[in-house]
Amino acid sequence: MARRRTVDEHAARIAALVGPALARNETEFVPLSTAIGRVTSEPVVTVGPLPPFRNAQMDGYAAHYADLRRTPVVLPVDGVVAAAPTSPAVLEVGHLLKVMTGAPVPEGADCVVPVEQTVEEDGGVRILRPVDAGAFVREAGSDALPGTVVVPPATRLAPRHLAAAAAAGVAEVAVRRRPRVAVIATGAEVVPPGTPLTLGQVHDVNGITLAALAEEAGAEVVSVELTPDEPAAFEQTLQRAVAAADLVLTAGGVSKGDFEVVRQVLEPLGADVTEIAMQPGGPQGSASVRGTPVVCFPGNPVSAQVSFTVFLRPLLRAAVGLPPVAAVAMPLAEGVHSPRGKRQWLRGVVEDGSVHPVGGPGSHLVVAMAAADALIDVPADADFVGAGSVVSVLPL
Repeated sequence: MARRRTVDEHAARIAALVGPALARNETEFVPLSTAIGRVTSEPVVTVGPLPPFRNAQMDGYAAHYADLRRTPVVLPVDGVVAAAPTSPAVLEVGHLLKVMTGAPVPEGADCVVPVEQTVEEDGGVRILRPVDAGAFVREAGSDALPGTVVVPPATRLAPRHLAAAAAAGVAEVAVRRRPRVAVIATGAEVVPPGTPLTLGQVHDVNGITLAALAEEAGAEVVSVELTPDEPAAFEQTLQRAVAAADLVLTAGGVSKGDFEVVRQVLEPLGADVTEIAMQPGGPQGSASVRGTPVVCFPGNPVSAQVSFTVFLRPLLRAAVGLPPVAAVAMPLAEGVHSPRGKRQWLRGVVEDGSVHPVGGPGSHLVVAMAAADALIDVPADADFVGAGSVVSVLPL
C-alpha cells in the first residue's frame, strides 16, 4: 500500500496550487456602507481638521469668561445659535448667546455655560456657577489635524473605523479585493434545505457550510451549486464555476465508490486525487482547470469543514490581509483514543483553561461539530493521549 500523504505535505501542495491565484493583492474602492470587515490597502487620511470648526460640547450659553468672574450674574441673551446656522454669530461683551450641542461657537466667546448651571429670568439668564476659560468648547482640529491618518493600511474595518472615515468626509475606502470563490456540492442524494426528503435523500450541508466558511475567511462567494452524480452535469457546473471564480471548491465525489463524479471528470484533466493521513478528511483532490485552481474535499460534512479549516482558511485569510488563526497549546480534559498513522482532528470545547472533546470521531456528526469551538490536533504517531496532556488546539 502506497504511503499516504501527510497533512503538512498536502497543505504545501494546496498552497502551491492556490497561492498564485490569491496573491494578486489587488485594490478596489468600496463605499463605507459595504466596507465592514474589509481590510484597507491604503490609509484613510483627513483632508481638513476634525472637528472642522469650534463647536459647543453642551447645550448652554456661549459667554465671555471675563463676564462670569462674579457669579451669580444675570446677562441678556441675544439669540440662539442652531447646529447649522446660516451665518456666523458674534458675541458682544456682557451678553450671552444660546448654543446647541455641535453648533459653532460665536466669535468672541471663549466658554460655554451648560444650561444646567443657569436659570432663565426676566431680562436674561442667571449664571449660577462660573466655568473655566475654554470650558465646553471643542476646538477645530482637536481630534485630528489635516493630513492625519485616521485608519492605517492593513486594518480590518470595524464600525469605529468607519466612523472615523465618515467624520473625515471619506465616501469610499481602498480595500484588498476579496478572492472570488465558487462552491459545488455533489451527490444525487443532496437536496436544498427545506425540501421534503424522500428515501435516501439528505439536505445540502456542504454547499451552505463551505460558502459560509469562505465568506468568514474573507472571500466573495460568487456561486453555490448542487450537482447530481452525472459527469456531464458536473462538467457543465464546473465550467461555469471556473469562468466566474478565482478558486473553486467541491465537496464529495473523490472517494473510491462507483459514482465519484469529481474524480471521474478531473482525473483525465490531470487532477491529483489521493488519500491523506488524516481523520476526518482522508480523500482529497486538487486540479487546475483553465488556469483556475480547484480544491476537492470529501463529501462527509464534518470532513469538508475540517478540510477547509486546515487547508484553505489560512490561505484565504492571508490573501485578504487577515491575521492567521493560530493554534494554542492546551491541556486535554479527558483522554482520547486515535488511530495510529492518521493525524486526528477531534472536535472540542475550550473551557476553564482546557479543551474538552465533543462527540465522537464520526465525520457525519454535524450537530457535535456545531457544539465545538476548536479542533484538537492529535499527532499521527499517537494512539492514545491521556487527560492532562498538552495538545495543539486550533480555534474554529
